[in-house]
Amino acid sequence: MRKVILIAVAILAICSCQNKEKPIKKNIIKAIIEDTLTKTAAGEATVGDVSSKEDKVVEMIKKQLLILLKKDLPAMTKDDRFFYYDAFDLNNDKKDEYFVGFNTSYFCGSGGCSGYILNNDGSVINAFTVTDFPIFSAATFSGKFQDLFFKSNGKFHLLKMKNNKYPSNPSVQEVWKGNIPEESVKILDFYNGKDKKYSF
Repeated sequence: MRKVILIAVAILAICSCQNKEKPIKKNIIKAIIEDTLTKTAAGEATVGDVSSKEDKVVEMIKKQLLILLKKDLPAMTKDDRFFYYDAFDLNNDKKDEYFVGFNTSYFCGSGGCSGYILNNDGSVINAFTVTDFPIFSAATFSGKFQDLFFKSNGKFHLLKMKNNKYPSNPSVQEVWKGNIPEESVKILDFYNGKDKKYSF
């Protein structure tokens, strides 16, 4: 912990000595360092926590995909075997669910692409098809789970959970009339370079 504090203090000192023309960037860096120092002193954070957590999630998703797609793997090329993922808490239980999307010819057709929604433990909530990314969160809930906007064939469809599942084919669900609400969160926004690509 002492080492982490010394590193943080050194970075803070460097930031203080830099050109005063970039106060916004300096303030952000200072806030991050102070937050890290506070959490580290309280025993709530350690260096590498974020990347370690992400690595575990990626490994969990890879293992699940190898099981879910076991029959498909022989027909897939190396270029087909990659995915994107995004974390989002669908049921306000303070645990993220994971949206897994694909963007290759094996998983995509004229109507859109396929993907999965996984629980925090990696178990499958849903498989979905004919979807254009990103997916959007809705402000409404069906039971404990948040409703979602999926785009399919150029139209947005509102998906509501029923019997612990979202509908797997968005294109046959209720068409959303109007704009997506401003407070909606984009999920799997990989076309804009938001999400990383992982092989499996």
